[in-house]
Amino acid sequence: MELWLELLALLLLGGSSGSFRHSLRYQYLVVSEPSEGLPQFITVGFVDNQIITYYDSQKKKKVPKVSWMKEVEKEDPTYWKEGSDILSLTQEVLQEDLRHVQNRYKQTRGFHTWQTSYGCELQGNRSKGGYSEYGYDGKTFLTFDKETLSWVAPDPLAEITKRKWDNNVRWSQRNKIYLEKECIEWLKKYLSYREKAMLPSTESPVVTMSSRTEAEDGMETHVCRVHGFYPREIDASWKRDGEVWLQDTLHGSVAPNADGTYHYWLSIQIDPKERDRYRCHVEHDSLQEPLDMAMKELTNSKANLGLIIVGIMAALVLVGVIAVILLVFFKKREDGYNAARKSDKGSNSSDWASDKGSNSSDWGRNMAI
Repeated sequence: MELWLELLALLLLGGSSGSFRHSLRYQYLVVSEPSEGLPQFITVGFVDNQIITYYDSQKKKKVPKVSWMKEVEKEDPTYWKEGSDILSLTQEVLQEDLRHVQNRYKQTRGFHTWQTSYGCELQGNRSKGGYSEYGYDGKTFLTFDKETLSWVAPDPLAEITKRKWDNNVRWSQRNKIYLEKECIEWLKKYLSYREKAMLPSTESPVVTMSSRTEAEDGMETHVCRVHGFYPREIDASWKRDGEVWLQDTLHGSVAPNADGTYHYWLSIQIDPKERDRYRCHVEHDSLQEPLDMAMKELTNSKANLGLIIVGIMAALVLVGVIAVILLVFFKKREDGYNAARKSDKGSNSSDWASDKGSNSSDWGRNMAI
């Protein structure tokens, strides 16, 4: 799975939608200085907190990230191709946005990001809300108020754009329709695909252990990997003599797999003489009783664990700056929705996203930032 897809997912998975609440949302990211490991443009779609679609400017192809999203092809064989074409155009619009905003802030050099996020929420059979917003370098630039059909500009430098967009009443009305009706229709469609796929109500976690010896001090590092579980909620911890142990421990975030299940890891550094005192303790709804995985004596797994640790550290270094930016901008949307824009089907001439492309409300605005 793409590194940046996983990053976006982690930043969004801080809360739970609840058993009777569902959401559809899209996240877009444009960067001023792309690299081989970081595409210039990325977009990710989510149903509830599960990644369903992905597109980036390097692969130039919108793809499903869960098997049940392939159902859309039966109703519309052009869905993925048209979605890819639309997102290619969307990238051009958002890159131009970023250039305009950089000029406005007099920041034409260096690494900068332009983000947009929008979505809707359904509780029972009623629309709960919708939101749409733009951000620059992780800070909110503009948000859409669908009740007043106006844009809110927390930053004085966004006032110019606010005045332009407020004058385009037809476009604002289009955004409101998307957020309150079309987005909900797409959400219901995707939920029906997922239900039809008959995902199991629970999937038990598989727990594995890796370990190595630290050459400097002789201490052992053990990594407990928990993968393939569903639903997302899980309690995994280290225990020493039956008690939760936090000293010298690290852990990752619960992250999605392509098949809709989740994975998680935690590590600990110990004195090898005390190895028998520790257990990796896992509790999950799918388990009749908790799992307690004992540590094994070291074999030649040192190299494998080394690769795991190196991979983790390399990823942390690579995404560090972006993580801070995205966390500030995207994470605050998790507790609810408050504004809106875009249509799911894949953009028509009046918008820029729609579910084929993403939603449909931006690259039809016919006006610059």
